[in-house]
Amino acid sequence: METGRPFMIERTTNNSDFIEPSKSYKKLSIQVSLNGLSFFILDTIGQKVLLTDSIAFKTEATPYSLLKALKNLVEQQKWSKNDFSEVVVTHTSNLFALVPKPLFDPSELANYLKFNTKILANDQLVYDELKNQEIVVVYVPYTNINNYIFELFGEFEFRHSSTAVLQVLFNQKTRSKKTCYAHVGKQLFELMVIDQKKLLFYNQFEYSTPEDFLYYVLFTYEQLKLDPQTVKLKLFGMVEEGDPVFTICHDYLKKVSVFEPKNAALELPGSDKDSIDLTLLSSL
Repeated sequence: METGRPFMIERTTNNSDFIEPSKSYKKLSIQVSLNGLSFFILDTIGQKVLLTDSIAFKTEATPYSLLKALKNLVEQQKWSKNDFSEVVVTHTSNLFALVPKPLFDPSELANYLKFNTKILANDQLVYDELKNQEIVVVYVPYTNINNYIFELFGEFEFRHSSTAVLQVLFNQKTRSKKTCYAHVGKQLFELMVIDQKKLLFYNQFEYSTPEDFLYYVLFTYEQLKLDPQTVKLKLFGMVEEGDPVFTICHDYLKKVSVFEPKNAALELPGSDKDSIDLTLLSSL
């Protein structure tokens, strides 16, 4: 019997110009969170995205119902172990902490998390190291998801979403001084301040209204003593110019723009990019 709150889903799919390459060269990337699922399939030879799909839950799922939704997705797509040469899973959750690498000790993972995250005795604790950065992300993955993916595909890679987002921003070709970036999701956003590829601030915030969003942005500007007239705010993810979030930020901050992470090596299917998380896509 299923426990926990039932949830409904909304779904968007893009399979424009689908081309079937050799299965040996297809890569599957799946993002899992309690708010939804998304995936894309990449032709690693042509560096072209072949198929994308996203599922948004009407209400927050439980780890159990998240697994059920993923199983339904796999059954619908008829995926099998031999379909992909690589599989990557990205875990999006607030069960994480960023640790400066000079202070990091692999034997102290629980201590890094216990002050801002509720962890259980049987939780698996893991960590990612950001390439070319002195940052380690310690987090609790969805173990039931990892176990299922391993049973289905065998060995695979997994990481936390903050690892992917930060790596994308660090890979952007920019010499800008202090810049505030907001990765906008449906009910969650990540806020980062970077100064010439040096991370000054990172945090996740839940929000229900544009006013909530603005409050966290302005509070961060105030705490870090950022000048709202000169420090740029770059929004990316589920946001466009004219959206309520963009509009309210533009009313209070002078330099606000929509930012699209760049990865010129990847070819996106068709002209509809809305169903692809460009941040996670660019991190490949």
